[in-house]
Amino acid sequence: MMKIEQIYTGCLAQGAYYIESNGEVAIVDPLREVQPYIEKAHADGAKIKYILETHFHADFVSGHVTLSKKTGAPIVYGPNAEPNFKAIIATDGQEFELGEIRIKVLHTPGHTIESTTYLLIDEQGNNHALFTGDTLFLGDVGRPDLAQKAASMTQEQLAATLYHSLRNKIMPLEDNLIIYPGHGAGSACGKNLSKETTGTLGDQKQNNYALRANMTEQEFVKEVTDGLLPPPQYFPLNVKMNKEGYADIGEVIAKGTHELTPDELERLANEAGALVLDVRTAKDFAQGHIPKSIFIGLDGGFAPWVGALIGDVQQPLVLIIPEGKEEETVTRLSRVGFDNTLGYLKGGFETWKKAGKEYDVVSQITAKHLENDVQKAIFFDVRKESEFLSERLPSAVNTPLDSINNHLEKFPSKGKFYVHCAGGYRSMIAASILKSRGIHNFVDVEGGFKSIKEQGIKTTDYVCPSTL
Repeated sequence: MMKIEQIYTGCLAQGAYYIESNGEVAIVDPLREVQPYIEKAHADGAKIKYILETHFHADFVSGHVTLSKKTGAPIVYGPNAEPNFKAIIATDGQEFELGEIRIKVLHTPGHTIESTTYLLIDEQGNNHALFTGDTLFLGDVGRPDLAQKAASMTQEQLAATLYHSLRNKIMPLEDNLIIYPGHGAGSACGKNLSKETTGTLGDQKQNNYALRANMTEQEFVKEVTDGLLPPPQYFPLNVKMNKEGYADIGEVIAKGTHELTPDELERLANEAGALVLDVRTAKDFAQGHIPKSIFIGLDGGFAPWVGALIGDVQQPLVLIIPEGKEEETVTRLSRVGFDNTLGYLKGGFETWKKAGKEYDVVSQITAKHLENDVQKAIFFDVRKESEFLSERLPSAVNTPLDSINNHLEKFPSKGKFYVHCAGGYRSMIAASILKSRGIHNFVDVEGGFKSIKEQGIKTTDYVCPSTL
């Protein structure tokens, strides 16, 4: 009897898959830390036979290289893949036996030129499931702009290619086919992904805008390319690592969990150009932090925000971490390619204070105390543009966090202004960036727009984002 398990990582909105049949296992799109897959196979009395990669991922570093080294299982890519390491480059339609089932390669270029989906054929010879990677999501399809340089094609040409991949390879398949996508809501690999992480092809034919039966190629290209935001800075660097290989995660963790004294951390920041990354809570950071440190808390979309805002995966980092979260932090950084972590401050921020070092705070205000000041105050809203257009304070200016460095000239150099997001996480990241740029004349709104609304402060009428 076959076993399919989705291993979903919420921080990355990423789905890896464990498929087992009669003692043989295939892993689809594994995460960087591979030991859980090895242990799962061992518990099942099974052996990992194949590592299936749907494409060269841009938003995370896959565990394919390490998993292959540890297990001897070959890495499988679809046509057009040219990795710098040994791999099986499958042909379109090629089948791989796994216990009593088969996995068929369906080359579906468009998101990238090597993008491939894997069709699972069960013991009875029936098409059972499709592992779609970033070709087909629930509610959306993969964006066609990420691989245009590598493919020597425009995003419109890639979108047209994707149109034919979907219609010639996927849409003719059975409606009851289970769809296992590479990502869910929150990923930057698509525009409007569903919060659901599994579905059926029939449901997608009914509800996914990109699979409309009467859709022309021209309409598809226009709709798929419309409204694409610039990809995060770290995406091409992750693609490079996935194609060329990378350091073993054990080495990365050993280096990153090196204990530092306050003087050592200060020296690395001043002399080695290390960025101080504070991953505590927003509340802790507001109450006290190392000057010029950047806050990106573990309790939010940590790794993608690090990738989007720091960008360069080679940037040396030193960390301020809640006790007991050292290995978790370094692991989550490595998932998006940030392997150059040089250590963490032993004893955390309290050690810094006890050493008599200078520290900074973030001024905050509650929505209750904000009410009297709201009519004459200046507000900067760091939510996404779609959130801002949907509902906002009438006088607010939108400065989205993911592009905040492009908006620095909008922030006044004199006089008080306020910063808020939806709930307080993103605005504290923005606060740390502003302070690191020498901008200190602002107040963060605790609880963000949610608390502003709960306080009954006047906002614009709500507009559903889908109608904008």
